[in-house]
Amino acid sequence: MADLKDVTRDSWIMSTFPEWGTWLNEEIDNAVVEPGQVEMWWLGCVGIWFKTPGGANVAVDFWAGNGKRTHGDGLMKPGHQMANMAGVRKMQPNLRNVPFVIDPFAIKNLDAVVVTHIHQDHMSKELAAHVVNNNMTTTDENGKEIPVPFIGPKDAVDIWVGWGVPREQCIVVKPGDRVKVKDMEIVAYDSFDRTIIVTTTDTSANRPDLWGKCPMDMDEKAVNYLFVTPGGNIYHSGDSHYSIYFAKHGKDIAQEFGGVDVCFGAFGCNPIGIQDKMEATDMLRMAEALQSKVVIPIHHDVWTNFQADVQEIKVLWDMRKDRLDYKFHPFFWEVGGHYTYPQDKDRFAYHHDRGFHDCFDHEPNVPFRSVL
Repeated sequence: MADLKDVTRDSWIMSTFPEWGTWLNEEIDNAVVEPGQVEMWWLGCVGIWFKTPGGANVAVDFWAGNGKRTHGDGLMKPGHQMANMAGVRKMQPNLRNVPFVIDPFAIKNLDAVVVTHIHQDHMSKELAAHVVNNNMTTTDENGKEIPVPFIGPKDAVDIWVGWGVPREQCIVVKPGDRVKVKDMEIVAYDSFDRTIIVTTTDTSANRPDLWGKCPMDMDEKAVNYLFVTPGGNIYHSGDSHYSIYFAKHGKDIAQEFGGVDVCFGAFGCNPIGIQDKMEATDMLRMAEALQSKVVIPIHHDVWTNFQADVQEIKVLWDMRKDRLDYKFHPFFWEVGGHYTYPQDKDRFAYHHDRGFHDCFDHEPNVPFRSVL
């Protein structure tokens, strides 16, 4: 038995964090994706890991940070996007609500780091450090070995470069741009994340005055993506709010790529005075407008002050599906869980493996069977 003198805060952190250790890293590495399928894992927030039959491993909005960890002075930075949006000054009580399910420093295979926008809960300095410091490589469409690319809008690339990612390793994308990653094509689309419009680089009291100013170019700060894979077309809306222009994306994608198979949306219950997440009716409208087959809510997991019940989506869907002749259905995930499309296309909910599949393969060690 270990001497209690050896038990410290540091030893506790090292023995318990990240909470899932390398369990998910190993699961992703060991997964064999069948032809005509695409595998996805939810990393928390809007982070998604894609894996394709051709071996493309793509991390989208990978984030390894947290929210509030102390009450501090009880105040928000006066230039924070929520302060700009609603004129608030009291600290936002956004504590991280889910465990860390993947270890960024234990990632072995990665072909692209992709981000939708510049907010801190969508970018990871830890992952960037691991990729750059270990000289991680992939192959381009011509089979040439290259450094793992960092793909995102201009301002995200500027952040990466500021961290120390070589600029030549980054790919700036704007709506309409395409990047090939093995057997996956990544296509950038317009973002509708209106919180970005009130996000300023300077968050101090000297923040820019936005009143009456023409908004900055959204395309430099945020994009949505379509991931065209052998298993289907997956639309990631980042932190977009609902927009009627989703219908335009749906039509364009149907015409060029055959339609959206799965769409992800940033779902949450907005506090009074705040509009930052799509709510239940927005999720359904987005799926309908995109002509998607499956809609998956994400982001509702992570912040304690934006938590929402996914059953709201199910209730509204049940109320509307026959009358509005919906061609899609929702799927409710768990952080750390996987989803394979089209294999899982008819599923409505995920549950982690319950185990004990080998029950009674061996003789129980009990006094007598009646205790069972």
